[in-house]
Amino acid sequence: MPPPSVPLTEGSLVLTLRAAGCVFAEEEARLLLAAAADQDELAAMVRRRTEGFPLEHILGYVEFCGLQLEIGAGVFVPRRRTELLAGQAIRRTGPGATVLDLCCGCGALGAAVSAAVPGIALYASDIDSAAVACARRNLVPWGGRVFQGNLFEPLPAALRGGVDILVSNTPYVPTGRIRMMPPEARLHEPLAALDGGADGLDIQRRVAAEAYRWLAPGGHVLVEASEAQAPVSAGLFAEHGLRPAVIASGELDATIVVGTRA
Repeated sequence: MPPPSVPLTEGSLVLTLRAAGCVFAEEEARLLLAAAADQDELAAMVRRRTEGFPLEHILGYVEFCGLQLEIGAGVFVPRRRTELLAGQAIRRTGPGATVLDLCCGCGALGAAVSAAVPGIALYASDIDSAAVACARRNLVPWGGRVFQGNLFEPLPAALRGGVDILVSNTPYVPTGRIRMMPPEARLHEPLAALDGGADGLDIQRRVAAEAYRWLAPGGHVLVEASEAQAPVSAGLFAEHGLRPAVIASGELDATIVVGTRA
């Protein structure tokens, strides 16, 4: 990076970011320039990025489904592929529906559904305190209620049998593959938001086992999975009384599994 006495320009930022391995160096340079109040702040932000910190943590926000959502250090960054999960949840959500965003992270899925469908009753939960604090800032403006705890445990008992849409981006990376993830994910995002156990489906098994009793008749549970995991995830839903369907998007390189309570 140029010495502090030399003003950082978009061109110099692109070269620095590209040398650090940033694939979208041009776009990142523009975002950092727009976010920094002065050259000192810009230099500090660029230094953090070249050290491997996620761009979204540095900027303090993430773009998801056309929304700009707050995100902080140590919180899972929603990926663009997860917009398939959001879109399929939106398609199935009617006005006034009760929606539960489980393993909510920063609340991206709940916010996307709330922005697209008027008048929903939104609930969310996550086990991580930093994620819950972030989700509250993103979801309270939509009337969302955010709870901290392990999956369904902290939720009001009155929700049982009344959830129309249960959307959950559960961790689904197999434990043995965590070490192969990019450093910005495995070093700066919470392990609990990534590690899905030996085959990546430990948390999905728990969601599948509990979903039926929380869903309203005709309600849907939607999760993200890899292409290879999807048939297993579908089988888990079927084992627990839910009618499964697998939906994939080549454009987003994403696969989701939907389970419907008959």
